[in-house]
Amino acid sequence: MYFKYLWYILKHKYFVFIECCKVGLYWRGFVHDLSKLYPSEFIPYAKHFYGEGKNITSGRDKTGYYKAGETGDLAMDLAWSFHQKRNKHHFQFWVLIRDLPTATKKSHYDVVFDMPLKYVKEMICDWRGAGRAQKNKTTTVDWYIKNREHMILSDSTRIIIEELLKDD
Repeated sequence: MYFKYLWYILKHKYFVFIECCKVGLYWRGFVHDLSKLYPSEFIPYAKHFYGEGKNITSGRDKTGYYKAGETGDLAMDLAWSFHQKRNKHHFQFWVLIRDLPTATKKSHYDVVFDMPLKYVKEMICDWRGAGRAQKNKTTTVDWYIKNREHMILSDSTRIIIEELLKDD
């Protein structure tokens, strides 16, 4: 299980590095997703995706999307929370959830910050690299169109993403 997941991470990082090099983000490609090697991410991810009878596509739709935070696996959901807050190429890093006056109310995000261009580019490279590592046939544009409603993005970040994807 652990070796299978490590192999997946290495493939994913390789494909993301190739994509980052194409857009001049050599360092971002090199350091991309290093936190996936931290035990707080690595172990829950490995168990979730490669536990008994599973593989990296388990629980994903045909585009490769899975509902992070809704997996039913609390260890995985916590690992995902750590991952998105450690890595600026995830749009969730740029969303501020404010304290509420009463703890009994549930709310959605309050503030969405613009993502710097280098992280927007790395995010798109991540989508491409993940698709290649998972051998997904869906194009990056099709993946984005299918999944954009799940993304909390500022208007300007969304415009940049859509502009960058025009050439795909």
